[in-house]
Amino acid sequence: MPDPRELQRLDNQLCFALYSSSLVMTKLYKPLLGALGLTYPQYLVLLVLWGSDAIGISELGERLYLDSGTLTPLLKRMESAGLVVRERVAADERRVIVTLTAAGRELRRKTEGVPMQVACATGCKLDEISELTARLQALRSNVANQLALAA
Repeated sequence: MPDPRELQRLDNQLCFALYSSSLVMTKLYKPLLGALGLTYPQYLVLLVLWGSDAIGISELGERLYLDSGTLTPLLKRMESAGLVVRERVAADERRVIVTLTAAGRELRRKTEGVPMQVACATGCKLDEISELTARLQALRSNVANQLALAA
């Protein structure tokens, strides 16, 4: 049986390893994206939209694990910057669809080097990054399923 005090050490906390890694990764992205006038959350929105140009705000929120209170101001800033357009669906005024503008599509080309720059900064091989990403996605899924069961 593990010593409970050892389990309570900060460096033994999975949540802290994930949290601090996320902070460091965001700091890594900041200058890469800042040079293009993007924030990390905006980049995430663009990644989703580059995969499917038109998507509902609720679906976008689900993909990014963001609630509408966080997503709406983010999309408003992106719309003001000319990267996306938000339009209500005529058949259902409650639904809003987000689409890329030409400027939003153009940023895809301008950010092509970002993933490799990030990969190089990790010091990991591409197959190690793929494996780590898959393991983190499985972890996220497992925890989300547990949370859904508890709700």
